[in-house]
Amino acid sequence: MGSKNIVSTATIVGSFTAALTMLTAPAAAGPKPPQPTMDKCFGIALKGDNDCAAGPGTTCAGTAAADYQGNAWKYVAKGSCEGMATPKGKGSLEPIKS
Repeated sequence: MGSKNIVSTATIVGSFTAALTMLTAPAAAGPKPPQPTMDKCFGIALKGDNDCAAGPGTTCAGTAAADYQGNAWKYVAKGSCEGMATPKGKGSLEPIKS
């Protein structure tokens, strides 16, 4: 294989890898769309696993800085939020002041 073929192959592999990375990277551009059959439940999301609203210094979905952050929410089945227990307390339909 000549050096020109190696460079072309490396370019193709690099482009393919970049495309895959973009497809698998978490989308933190905005909130998840409204879910009519779900409630926004604050204080239950794990670090980086919130659906949106993680407070100052964060940009949106996937940006919670800590587990069970009181101002970060995650969608859950309607009516189940306030019964969810975490090490920091129960889930809330409103932001939790900590």
